[in-house]
This record gives sequence, structure tokens and C-alpha cells, in this order.
Amino acid sequence: MSRRWILPLLLLAFGLFYLLPMTSHGLWIPDETRYAQISQEMLLTGNWASPHFMGIRYFEKPVAGYWMIALGQALFGDNLFGVRVASALSTGLSIVLTYLIARRLWSDPRKSLTCALLYMSLCVVVGQGGYANLDPQFTFWVNLSLVALWLAFDSQTPRARLGYWALTGLACGMGFMTKGFLAWLLPVLIALPYMAWQKRLRELLTYGGVAVVVAVLVSLPWALAVHAQEPDFWNFFFWHEHIRRFAGADAQHSEPWWYYLPLLLAFSLPWVALLPVALRQAWQNRRQASIGFLLLWLLLPLAFFSLAKGKLPSYIFPCLLPLALLMGDALVDRLRNRQTRVIRINAALNLALGGLVLLALVYFQIKKPLYNNEPEHLALVSVAVIGWLLCNALQALRPLRLWAAPVLGSWLFVALLPAGLPNSVVYNKTPDQFINDHLQELSQSTRLLSNDLGAASALAWRLNRPDVALYNTVGEVKYGLAYPDTLHRRVDFLKVPQWMSEARQQGQVGVVMRINGQEHYEIDMLPQDFKRYDQGNLVILIFPKSQP
Repeated sequence: MSRRWILPLLLLAFGLFYLLPMTSHGLWIPDETRYAQISQEMLLTGNWASPHFMGIRYFEKPVAGYWMIALGQALFGDNLFGVRVASALSTGLSIVLTYLIARRLWSDPRKSLTCALLYMSLCVVVGQGGYANLDPQFTFWVNLSLVALWLAFDSQTPRARLGYWALTGLACGMGFMTKGFLAWLLPVLIALPYMAWQKRLRELLTYGGVAVVVAVLVSLPWALAVHAQEPDFWNFFFWHEHIRRFAGADAQHSEPWWYYLPLLLAFSLPWVALLPVALRQAWQNRRQASIGFLLLWLLLPLAFFSLAKGKLPSYIFPCLLPLALLMGDALVDRLRNRQTRVIRINAALNLALGGLVLLALVYFQIKKPLYNNEPEHLALVSVAVIGWLLCNALQALRPLRLWAAPVLGSWLFVALLPAGLPNSVVYNKTPDQFINDHLQELSQSTRLLSNDLGAASALAWRLNRPDVALYNTVGEVKYGLAYPDTLHRRVDFLKVPQWMSEARQQGQVGVVMRINGQEHYEIDMLPQDFKRYDQGNLVILIFPKSQP
């Protein structure tokens, strides 16, 4: 391909497969509605220091990630695109970093493009690019800190080295304000053994201080501001969100040590067959400084998170950039030597996976239909699976000329799948669309009530109103509800009749509830003179104002 077409085509692909699908489906609970609402509340209240979730203190994360999502909503509106654009742009910047560091590592245009394409087509990367949470942003800041770190190590002049160390500090400071202390730990985890191996510890001690100073200068103003506003923030954030989560006996999301090994395979899609080849080649070349650095970048965070008590899939997202670099290096070497075996194996694995998905879809549609009178959804998911199969068939038939065909298959699959999910999933996992259908009636309510945090945050976001009372639920806002000024936001099961009576005297009451199976006891505690709308296991109840 002519080089002049590469950048325009990549930008077109980014627009079609990353940006365009963001408006095709509602906000997923619990993450997307939560982050949308917290960020919107910053815009509504002007409180940019202390995160609040529906008006309740929420200290699980710092503020920079919310700032970026709030900026998206300020620029593009309180809509699906505005909420998700920060994730898409963060992912796009990580793609740019992949290209830039590959060019620095190998000075090979083909390897630079291949590495960027591989990273850009990893299914999990494409999926996160259209998902509104803090992981794409945090991943970008970690990626930037480590790319800058390598550029500092590889620089030939003190001035350039100083500049890249300062950039490392900036990225660490922003990463810290996005998700916490891991943004500082991960670069140290890699820089220390690398510089010890290269016998450059004195350089690390000399220039590392620059990164520390810059990181502190970036994050200190907010750190002091939130402490002045909420003195308990750092106590909760440090002990609950770091020490307890990573080392506590009762850590959240506790998983076995090998949890990330199968996940790494899954995250390598659609390039799984390249993973063992890339790791073997990298190990053979581990004495090269650049390859050794990439191996440390990949393996040390993986080992650290494997040893932690609490585990989530998103923790190892920063490992994917070095993985794409190593796979791109191995792939281009094989293409130049006209070695097609691993490419054909990769195509065969993807074809087998796509075939299994297609057979499962047909089987369930015959035996226990997933799609009931939803021809458009069934058509979309069918196109996504068939597109995956066709692209990988092209790779199998022309492994040297069409080796990149799975890139298109991955983009197509991830772009179409969310919009093609059955209503049974969509209705229960994206309540904001249901709420939006009845927005006019709900907006006339003087009081709002919900028994589900996901539905409550969707309601608050759609109506630009954080004041949703929580009926018989606490969940992740347990800490915030313990403050005296928010105790009134909690409505206990036995006290809801009195609450409803008082609320209806003020005006109409809007209620959004999740009903589990045949359990209607929470509705039975409410007055029965309501207008009702149902969708999946969600219901909207409209209670008119009580007559005096």
C-alpha cells in the first residue's frame, strides 16, 4: 500500500469502527451509567475536586477520568457519544503510541504499521474503545509513561533525556489522578530491573527525580483540594481501594493466581496463534535492550497482578501494547521469510471459533430462541459472525497478501455485536434507553425513586437530576450513605409507604425498579394507583400527586 494512503485509511477505519458504533446502543450498567452520571454531576454542581455519585460521596477513584468524560459531555452534549468519546480518543492515542515506539524500536515502516494494526484490532481494545469507563484512559497514561521511559533510556542527549523523563512524570501524575497509585508503581516496577540489568542505576537516580517532581506537581493541587474538602478521602481511597483490594483477606474479585493466563490468550484475539511464536522469539532475543524492555513491560505487571488477591480483567490492559509490539515484530519477520505456517494456524483458529459461534447461534435459535421477532438484531449479529469468518478465510487462502484480513473481521465483529444483541440482554443491561422512551413523563416528577443502582444512575443521568432516592438498596454507595447529610437518600423497605405518602403530597413521583423473577414484594409495598411500563425485568411506575 502506498504510504500516503495509510494515515487516511486508518483515520477512516477509526471513525467507522470506533466512533460510529458508539451511538448504536445504550449505556451498560453498572459502569457506563455510573461514570456518565458522576461526570455529569461535576458539570451540574461545579465540584471538580470530590467525586459524587447521585449526590453521594464516591471515593473509589480520583477525578481526572471523570474530568475527561465530563469534557466529552460538555463538548458533545449529555448523549451516548459525549459519554464515550474520552474512551475512544484514549484508545486512539494508545494506537498512536504503538506506532511511534515501534518506529523508534525498529526504524522499519512495515513493522510500525503492523504493530499499530495488531494493537488496533485486538478485540478487547476495540471493545474498550467504545465503552465509557476509566480503563482506556488509565491504559493510555500508563502506556505513555512507559513509552516515554523507553525514549528516555534510548535518548542520546541530556536535553532529550530530561524531556522524556518529565513526560514520564506527567503521565504518572495524570494516571494517578485517573485510577490511583498503580500509575506510579508500574513504571518503577519496570525501570528498576531494566536499569539494574543495563548497569545504569546512577542515571535512574539522577533523572528519575525529575519524573517524581513533575508527577507531584501535576497531582498535588488536586490532592490538597480534595483533602481540604473531604478529609476522609485519602483514608478510604488508600486503604479500601488499594491495600484491601490487593492484599486483604476479603479482597473484592478474589481469583486464583493463574487467572490472567487464559485471559491473555483471549485478549490476543484475533492473533492468538502469534502469541507463543512472539514470546519464543522475544525470549531468544532477550539480550537486546529493546526486546528485554518489552518483555519486562509485559511480564512484570502480569506477575504483579497475578500475585494480588483481587483481580479484574482490565488490570492487565497495559500489557497489551508490548504484546502487540512483540507479535508485530514476529509477524513481519515471518512475512519477509515467506513463512506462512503460523498465519494459516491463526486463520484456522479464528475460523473454528467463528464456526462454533455460528453453530451455537443457529442451535439456540432453533431450540431456545435468543431472538424473538427481532430480524434486524439477528441480521446484525449474523453479519458480524459471517464477516469474521470471511475475513479469516481470506487470511487462510492468501496468507502473504491478505495476512491483515482479521483486522477487518475484528473491527466488524466488535462494531456490530453490541447493536445486534437480543432484546433480552439489551432491555436488562441498558436501562437508559427505556428511561429515554418515557423521559417526558418522568421529567414531570418532583421526586424519584429506584431499587437498583444501575437504573438509578441511568435515571439521574437522563434527567440531569442526581436526587434519586434509593429504595431497599445500598451496594457500592454504602460508604457515602453513612454520612449524615445523605442518610435521607436511603429509603428502607418498611419505611417506603411513609416516604411515598410524603413525596406524593409534593407532586408526581417517578419510580424505576428492577424486578427479579416473580418477586414483586417491593412493588407490593407501594401504593397501587400507578401507571406502569415494562421492559425486560425493568418497570417504570408513575404515581400522580395525592389529592388533598
